[in-house]
Amino acid sequence: MEHTATLLPEDPDSFLGRRAVNERCYDVVVIGAGTAGLKAYKAATARNGDVAIVERGPGGSTCTRVGCMPSKLLIAAARTAHNVHRAHDFGITVGEISVNPARLWARVRAERDRFVASVLEEYHAIPEDQVIHGTARFAGPDTIIVGDDRIRAKRGIIIATGARPIIPSLLDPVRDLVHTHETIFELNDLPVAMAVIGAGPLGLELAQAFARLGVDVTVLDEGNSIGGLKDPATNSAAIDALEDEISIKLEVSVEASLTDDNRARLAWSDGEVVVDLVLAATGRPPAIQDLNLDATGLTLDDHGTPLFDRSNHRCGDSNIFIVGDADAWRPVLHEAARGGGIAGDVAMGGIPPSILPAFAVAFTEPNLSEVGISFDSLPEDVQIGEAAVRDNGRAVADGETQGLVRLYAEADGKLIGASIVAPDGEHLAHLVSLAIDRGMNVADLADQRWYHPTIEELLQSAARDVLKEDK
Repeated sequence: MEHTATLLPEDPDSFLGRRAVNERCYDVVVIGAGTAGLKAYKAATARNGDVAIVERGPGGSTCTRVGCMPSKLLIAAARTAHNVHRAHDFGITVGEISVNPARLWARVRAERDRFVASVLEEYHAIPEDQVIHGTARFAGPDTIIVGDDRIRAKRGIIIATGARPIIPSLLDPVRDLVHTHETIFELNDLPVAMAVIGAGPLGLELAQAFARLGVDVTVLDEGNSIGGLKDPATNSAAIDALEDEISIKLEVSVEASLTDDNRARLAWSDGEVVVDLVLAATGRPPAIQDLNLDATGLTLDDHGTPLFDRSNHRCGDSNIFIVGDADAWRPVLHEAARGGGIAGDVAMGGIPPSILPAFAVAFTEPNLSEVGISFDSLPEDVQIGEAAVRDNGRAVADGETQGLVRLYAEADGKLIGASIVAPDGEHLAHLVSLAIDRGMNVADLADQRWYHPTIEELLQSAARDVLKEDK
């Protein structure tokens, strides 16, 4: 690292004025110490780069702190309660069932904190002179300012600032009763009734979890699909399955008001619900507002996010990269980790790998997943095969009969995508993702060794349906 002192010219936009600052120079500067940022740091360092990482908070990933890990801990507790409640379906009698909210939340937070500590070990292992604490702001295409430091990057600046939840203005009248995924896991009790605004993966996962813990849950969304599903057939199957446990109201415009007893009333054209708590799950836009991107000269999209090459995450022909949730492309952890690693490697001269198939899972039960090319982007000559969960022997044995698997193939039989609503569908989605990446066709997929009885046989059945063979 090169390190000198200088005097900046008077510039009202610099927020520094005429005062001495530290001049630093690195090969690569990473902004953000979450999943993507830490992977970018490691990749650039592995190529012997002189790398700095800028972090204005405590570090650690959204996933471990307020995302996928605490939500899965809550889902695990909810699944346990659900399985006990349905024991009678299998001829098993159990005693009185009750939920202890204090113990439930204590476990969620304790295990969450253990996951966070593991990630922070990686962050705190970075040498002190390579960590810069504060808010980064671009002063040019190769320079950022952090506090009294003016930092130049010779090979690349990697934006890995993540995303933040938003609370829509429609909830302003009841804002004191509104939570996001960043605050919901700090509850100490369970509400009697709650509403979830947004039927995406996050909203649905938490809605079902709270419902299984005894909360009366209503999900409200302006759109007509749930869980990110684009295929009308699987979307319908998912709605049918989840409406057994939660009330789902789609294509509704909601108005919020506060009741006399300080509860939230959410009304729409033909109904209303009064709840104790509202979860806003309406999206997580990139947290890039404070970066002063105007100083970079980058081309931005309509939402103010830099345009970038999805193969290497480079923004235009600059030495600026954007990765993880900050790029608003595929806001899931495995893509954040992969993107961060690619950007860090490419910034130091590496060659990017091929783009993997799109792959997302909502951990409701049944799981909802989309892999590869989605329904709304399929070619005109697509071949589609499907298999109903109710026809799968293992699912029926386990008491799971709702769901649908749909496979998409090109005219020559090459597998290009899938939409999955199935118990343990996450595992089916992994297999489909691998098959697409390896260029497999549906005939080869159908001819694999599919052990009986397993949920995985749903893929064989759907592949045979594409081929119009007996299932």
